[in-house]
Amino acid sequence: MSRSFPMPQAFVSPDRIRSLFTEAMSQMYRAEVPQYGTLIELVADVNAGCLENDPDLRERLAQAGELERIDVERHGAIRLGTADELFTIRRLFAVMGMQPVGYYDLSVAGVPVHSTSFRPIDEAALNVNPFRVFTSLLRLELIEDEGLRGEAEAILAKRRIYTPRAVALIERHEHNGGLTEAEATEFVAEALETFRWHGEATVSAETYKRLHDAHRLIADVVSFKGPHINHLTPRTLDIDAVQARMPERGITPKAVIEGPPRRHCDILLRQTSFKALEETIAFSGDDGAIQGTHTARFGEIEQRGVALTAKGRALYDRLLASVRGEVQVGAGGAKAGAYDDELAARFKALPDSWDELRRADLAFFRYAATPAGIAAAAGSMLPGDPEALIAKGYLAFTPIVYEDFLPVSAAGIFQSNLGTDQQQNYATHSNRDAFEAALGATVQDELALYAERQAASLESALAALDLAGPPLKTVA
Repeated sequence: MSRSFPMPQAFVSPDRIRSLFTEAMSQMYRAEVPQYGTLIELVADVNAGCLENDPDLRERLAQAGELERIDVERHGAIRLGTADELFTIRRLFAVMGMQPVGYYDLSVAGVPVHSTSFRPIDEAALNVNPFRVFTSLLRLELIEDEGLRGEAEAILAKRRIYTPRAVALIERHEHNGGLTEAEATEFVAEALETFRWHGEATVSAETYKRLHDAHRLIADVVSFKGPHINHLTPRTLDIDAVQARMPERGITPKAVIEGPPRRHCDILLRQTSFKALEETIAFSGDDGAIQGTHTARFGEIEQRGVALTAKGRALYDRLLASVRGEVQVGAGGAKAGAYDDELAARFKALPDSWDELRRADLAFFRYAATPAGIAAAAGSMLPGDPEALIAKGYLAFTPIVYEDFLPVSAAGIFQSNLGTDQQQNYATHSNRDAFEAALGATVQDELALYAERQAASLESALAALDLAGPPLKTVA
């Protein structure tokens, strides 16, 4: 029997729903993890200092329309257990204007999940609120013990991680094409329940131990009634300053910052975090609840740089792999300094100027006609070659910020905050087809999205100069 819906009055934008949800999530996580509030205050202080001391950075962010988003920017992460859960989370995030972008196979780094990132893709929507959620699906087939695998499947099959009202509001959004203000407010409250922390496990202490022994992340996904948000990450403009000042606020950072080294021209994504909390858990038992502990939720900080093309990314991956293959950083961080030094040395092979990155087709940029160019166009013929326009100061370019994630960095954060350097060697290959089948959609290609934004900005800039010259060579 089909469900009927009354026709709505006026819809609110997905951007507003996303902003309401981000704020509600932040308030909830601050109440659950007090150190998150301390981290937000530290990042705000560092960012304010960066903008005050670096007028060029402030101007670049302002020109790109990104200045206002810095303070509200967050990314979260959740881990799901079943295909049905992934299918519904896609529908839930669609209400907020968020789409699946990118496929990440973390099993190659010893973490039994594959993932995507839900985020807005339109530039205007990103500048309103670029909230993103790194969403992982447990790969049950990687549990070697067949009995334990079957038990995990049975446990996950019983749980319902979405409230009935949240599902009803998702259906209303899909049927009507949007939600009213009142419905949006209710939707945010109902959706938030999926991400809330629960201190009661749904399994016995003995079952939890067996899941934990297979992999700590398996225990985290299977043992609870919902996929609690396990971190909520603010964006900083200077992650090295945050890393150095975390101990001043009573926070112990992980040994090394994941991703590329510190550079004049930031690239891709750098991440650090503090250790996951050890939280008291009540396990189910024949004689009532049994007290134990669980480690999952942590604090993370990120610094975002320019998005790299396929050519740039291949160079990045090669340089990073060469360092990680030779310098291992243990849990104690004894070799953190050596790792950082070697990383910086190897990455000298990747240009550290915006123009060199652009000319070598290593990174994506947004183009805009300058006031001087528009003035010149009114009185004379301009060269149609974009490079000539740039040389004359008629065409400007700014880096397109990287909105996505790095699988090696994500695995490094996961491993660090599981409290171990444990590395599983899963004899498997990525399974994007299975992931997309569970998702019910094809994940978008992040490199294609950046290439489209670059091409559209150049076309718009040339039109502003009354030109329709040849496009810049772009390597997606």
